[in-house]
Amino acid sequence: MSKPKYPIYIPSKDRAATSYTAKFFLDDGVDFKIVIEPGQVKEYEKHFDKDLLLVMPKDDMKLLGSRLWIREHSIKQGHKRHWQFDDNIRSIRKVYKRKRIPCDSNKAIRLVEEFTDRYINIGLSGFNYDTFVRNAKTPYQLNCHVYSATLVNNEMPFKWRLYYNDDTDLCLQVLTNDLCTVLFNAFVVCKMKTMTVAGGNTKDLYKDAGRLKMARSLEEIWPDHVETKWRFNRPQHVIKNNWKQFTTPLIRRKDIDWGKIEKTDNEMKLVAVANVKSERLKKLLKD
Repeated sequence: MSKPKYPIYIPSKDRAATSYTAKFFLDDGVDFKIVIEPGQVKEYEKHFDKDLLLVMPKDDMKLLGSRLWIREHSIKQGHKRHWQFDDNIRSIRKVYKRKRIPCDSNKAIRLVEEFTDRYINIGLSGFNYDTFVRNAKTPYQLNCHVYSATLVNNEMPFKWRLYYNDDTDLCLQVLTNDLCTVLFNAFVVCKMKTMTVAGGNTKDLYKDAGRLKMARSLEEIWPDHVETKWRFNRPQHVIKNNWKQFTTPLIRRKDIDWGKIEKTDNEMKLVAVANVKSERLKKLLKD
């Protein structure tokens, strides 16, 4: 299978030495760009080749400005979609019989792209978090949140617009306008927990009463869909009815012969690349 079809961007700030996503992409041979501010160039060049860096026109654009600039950059390059990955992701894994197994990131990304391109009404698609798929019963979830590893439809009019909770707001814009989101459980990203890696949004968003402001600001814009509750020992926004009010079905492209779509069951095979000690993994290999 070929490499990803759409460009991959990693907006990053103050994480030159801890940009985990870029490091595992390099190991996997994934093509990508780290998007940084001019004032960050010298520090990032200590850890990455210059050709991996994409420098924005000015400093202090914040994450919102970075996301919008990235989108425009991909549009100017002629792309229908583009990827945005958070910079604190350690790997992409294939979920197989409730085990999260390392896989070829290029293939995982390409498979999400192929699925997405078969439909005409997907605004956002991407990978679920590994911690949320232990009991997942379907390869993907339709019409819910898509965060941190997102394939964005450049042709839709909806954009990031909030300083707080920009990703949730974008999902709600998409879903309340009869487009779909697709969150993949078959492949997942292993992401560092929020606030465990210095840099990024840690200083800007989470200081003082940041979490409460984040939740309340989203609730003010989306009172019919969002409420603020106390969860996990902190204030947090909650989507009413757990996103189930969004029921727009996927619409297939008519120019595809769906009966001839090549099955991808054999695109990935489980192989041992080191000594396997786990009895459960030994059984998976045998099966």
